[in-house]
Amino acid sequence: MRALATPVSENAVRALKVGDELLVSGTLFTGRDAVHKYLHEGGQLPEGVSLRDGILYHCGPVVVKGEQDRWKCVAAGPTTSIREEPYQAQIIRDFGLRGVIGKGGMGEKTLRACQEHGCVYLHGIGGAAQVLAQCIKKVYFLEKFGAPEAIWEFEVADFPVIVTIDAHGNSLHKEVFAASQAELEKYL
Repeated sequence: MRALATPVSENAVRALKVGDELLVSGTLFTGRDAVHKYLHEGGQLPEGVSLRDGILYHCGPVVVKGEQDRWKCVAAGPTTSIREEPYQAQIIRDFGLRGVIGKGGMGEKTLRACQEHGCVYLHGIGGAAQVLAQCIKKVYFLEKFGAPEAIWEFEVADFPVIVTIDAHGNSLHKEVFAASQAELEKYL
């Protein structure tokens, strides 16, 4: 596994290939449906939040108030990314993203945006929400849309992901779909 720290340079992203296994450290911001739609329609990020050279995590974490009223993340699994396909390319372009973490992959618009703007799609491990939460060292709440849809700021250490869409136009999701279709056609 290779290390990847935020902020991420375009050169670092362009050096990644589909199949690379990474341990991400640094700052991640979460964003789900409401955040994507809001930004797509011209909304602004809260003060102090910059996605430039950063990574956006498709996640609706489970958080609780811990000691001294500090937030503690107890589950932080990736959510299905394809719902963000109508918005993701524009957000990559307009906000200077270098990475998106989620599960299930993205479509052609996002694939092209990754290639054009130097971004990668990083597949998070589905079903491991509690394990992934152990990689989160600090949590900050940037409320706008309520807890599940909010922008959360995570400080992470060794957060495991796999590059499944790279900045060269390659998509593991596309390859698996094509192979599956070919196998299915054998039986039809």
